[in-house]
Amino acid sequence: MTVNSADIPGQLRVVRVLGNGKRWFDPVEKERLIDACLEPGVSVAGLALAHGINANQLRKWVKLRQDRKATETAVPVSGRCAPSAFVPVVEAAPMARLPAPSGRLPAVRVRVTASLPNGVRLELDDADAQVLSAMIEALGRCHVPAR
Repeated sequence: MTVNSADIPGQLRVVRVLGNGKRWFDPVEKERLIDACLEPGVSVAGLALAHGINANQLRKWVKLRQDRKATETAVPVSGRCAPSAFVPVVEAAPMARLPAPSGRLPAVRVRVTASLPNGVRLELDDADAQVLSAMIEALGRCHVPAR
């Protein structure tokens, strides 16, 4: 379909103007203009100029329409949610240690197990606070691709 300015009348009809100057346009004409923008080879800026609309506003309307269509056509994966990018951290009981020979208190050591969304399982035995902190920081840097 070829779109020219004869397909859609000149200015979009304004149905309401708010006190702050915001204009509400006729929804039927607005939808026809958005449809025209989605045709291949059409200049959105040219249509906006021809119909008295800011080009950025018209692009936003087109993007909102495309996002709405994408959301409507999205199929849930067998009723389950996508795996979370966050890994639950469960505190384990501290392991028993013999008292240190020096007068200093020994560092508390723990066992950490993490199951990642991709099926990988990490186990860290006898970890001190510094190692645990490094592991949590490294897990936080993992990139989970959006689906």
